[in-house]
Order: sequence, then C-alpha cells, then structure tokens
Amino acid sequence: MRVRFAPSPTGALHIGGARTALYNWLLARGTGGGGPGELVLRIEDTDRERSTPENVAQILEALEWLGIDYDEGPILQSGRAERHAEVVAQLIDAGYAYRSTAGPEEVKAYKAANGGAAGFRGAEEDTGAVRLRIPDEGSTVVSDVIRGESSFENALLDDLVIARADGTPIYHLAVVVDDLDANITHVVRGADHYSNTPKQLRILKALGAPEPVYAHVPLLHGPDGKKLSKRHGAASVQELRDAGYLPEAVRNYLALLGWGYDDSTTFFTTEELRERFSLERVSRNPAIFDEQKLRHINGRYLRELPLEDLTDRLETLTGRTGLSGAAAISQEKISTLTEFWPLSGFFLDGPVDDPRVRVKILDRGGREALAAARDALARLPAPWDEAGVEAALREVLEARGYKPRDVYQPVRVALAGTTVSPGIFETVALLGREESLARIGTALTSEPEPAPPAA
Repeated sequence: MRVRFAPSPTGALHIGGARTALYNWLLARGTGGGGPGELVLRIEDTDRERSTPENVAQILEALEWLGIDYDEGPILQSGRAERHAEVVAQLIDAGYAYRSTAGPEEVKAYKAANGGAAGFRGAEEDTGAVRLRIPDEGSTVVSDVIRGESSFENALLDDLVIARADGTPIYHLAVVVDDLDANITHVVRGADHYSNTPKQLRILKALGAPEPVYAHVPLLHGPDGKKLSKRHGAASVQELRDAGYLPEAVRNYLALLGWGYDDSTTFFTTEELRERFSLERVSRNPAIFDEQKLRHINGRYLRELPLEDLTDRLETLTGRTGLSGAAAISQEKISTLTEFWPLSGFFLDGPVDDPRVRVKILDRGGREALAAARDALARLPAPWDEAGVEAALREVLEARGYKPRDVYQPVRVALAGTTVSPGIFETVALLGREESLARIGTALTSEPEPAPPAA
C-alpha cells in the first residue's frame, strides 16, 4: 500500500487537512487497513500566487507537531512541470487530446443551447488550451470505499481541459501523473474532491493506466451544521497547538471525526488507532468538529500525563522553570496547557491585582475571616503540609461558625488575587509558611478600595 497526502500550501494546515493526513498515516503505519505501507508527502504548489515557502513551512511544522511522519517527500508539484508537459504531448500525439481556443463564454453558450445537459465538445485547432476527448457513449464508473459506486454518463462530461494555452498543466492532469509516477495505490482525500474523480479516471483511461483505490472522507462541519471555519473556534493545527492541546489528544479526536471502532469507545492510544483504523469503518456523512468534545478528551489526556512530562510541557510553553509543584496541584483542574498560567501563575509572579475582587471578597466582611485564618496558620506547627493547613482552616470554621467559602475565598484572594486557584489547602502548603503569611499580611494591611460612585 502506498498512500499520499497532498496539501496546497495556501495557508496554515486546516483541521480537515490534518484529519486527511492522519487517515493516510494510519493506513501506512497500521495493520487495520492492510498495512504496513508507505506515505508520500506531495506539496501541490501550482497556485503560484498563494503558494509560499512560509506556508509550506507551516504545513511541515504542523505535521511534525502531530507526529505524522512520511517516507518520501516533500515533493513539490511545481518541480515536475517537464514531466507533466511530456504527458500532455503524449496524449495529443496519441489522439486522446487536442488544442482548442474555446473559452468559458463559448462553453456557456453551448450549454445554454443544449439545455445545460450535454457535455461540451470543442473544435480541434492549432492553438489554444489542451482538452481531453471524452467519448459520447458509455459511462465512467467511480468505485469508492466509503461512498460506494457511482456512474457518470460520458455524454454529460465536458471535454476536459488538461493544460493551458501556455502549456502549464491543469490540476487534474498533474495530480493523476504525480500519483501514477509515485505508484500510489490508494487515494484517500476529502469528499470535496469526489466530483473530480470521473475526470481523473478519464485521464487514467487515456493513459492506459490502472486505477487506484479511491476513498473520499467526509467533510467537517461545525456544531451548527455549517462548513467548519474560524467562527467555530480553532480552524488550523497551529491554532490547536497554541491553544494548549496535546498532539496525542488531537490525533485521537481527529480520528473520530468520521471513523469509529464501535459505538462506545472514545479514547484510543495512537498504537490502538494504528491497529484498528480501516477505511471500511469511515462514514460518508459529514463529521462534526466540536471543540468542547476535544477539550474533554484533552483534559483526560492531561490528567493522565506523568507529572514530569506535564511539567516539561508547561515549562516549554511558558518559558518558566520550577513548575513541578504548581503543575501537580493544577493537573486535575485544567483542560488545556494554556489554562495553567491563568490558574497558577501567581505562585511565581505574586497575586493578581484585581481591585474588583478585593472589594467583593475582602472589603465586604472578608478581612475578619482572613485575620482569623492568618492567626490559625501562624500557630500551625511543623511540618507545614496540606493536612496541617486543612486542620488549621477548619478550626477557624468550627470556632466562628463560618461557612467554608467565608474563609477559603478571602485566603485565596490574598494569595492569588483572584477567586480561582488550585485547591486552597494545596495552594497554602505549596507557597510555604513564610510566603503565605506574608501575602495574607499584605492583603490585611492594604487600604480598602474606595466605594464606586453612586449611579
């Protein structure tokens, strides 16, 4: 089995493209689809205006982050122009193609005159674009692993333009030749390419070449049922990475967008995906990309990471060191890596300065509870640990009849500056006696915030 991933470098790698790359990789690296096999990476950069080296670099970076490697490539389609021209000349010489100056307006007029149903047939000329001859009789049958079999009447297909008047090849010709020369056995791509398949099969027929196995994977939609775009949240691999998702969680979720091993299993290791993935279990219906479901999956992956691994990833993301303790007590509360710093950055940078929170929690009766908590913590004997901190703060609750939030929230605001942090006992224990008491003391001696002006 030889498969390929052939993105156009016109922007960042879209999530749909990443899913296609993953499916091809799973086929090449796994056993469920008849592998092991080989994966070829081809960059279809024939759109000279939009295809840039920067976009190529983005695609390679995204694939590397996802852990998708390849056996050959990246092969630039633009570097194969001579080979494409050679095949165009071969088809002309064999009588399967001809030149014609007929343009879009002539084709449109022909369609109008024939009720829009008949395929356009151009007049053979000495100049103009190169068109592939389509027979008037018979049909072209597309066999697809996912979508089944469909028949297209040849009489309804236009003679296909395969090269421009200046000799540059059209996409359909280039992709067929590139797949043939790379010995691609399975073409696995998005369903938006399905309508291209009968055209490409006609080129294969003219070349006397064998057909690959086709599989067109479903398109991705947002939760509202519309085509996936930025309005649904992250739309590219880089955006998922920058939002703090783990590559292994993204691989797991992308695999589920159109494929399922059974009706209940959601979590798969990459090795399990390699063992179980097969094209036969891919649905033809559009798949829904729901970032909330991805967050759920990512959260579980985060919670199952060894602490050393989680710490390394957080330190790489933040550029800070010494995060092991904060990582340990934050691990159960975060769903993405980027949620860590807003939750626990105060351990290193000190309390957040939020006057509104101080007014709400400290200046409206919280200082008395905070003072009681400080006194109880100050009396706490060694060792200064979670169990001791919990006992000291619960003593304040029992002695004064406070509810937990009456004490814990003022302490949290004094230490973090916000009402959100890891567990309060773990937070106090990690900060240590000296730092905890110092921050509480600073909060108690700070001037109350002035009352907001009357409306």
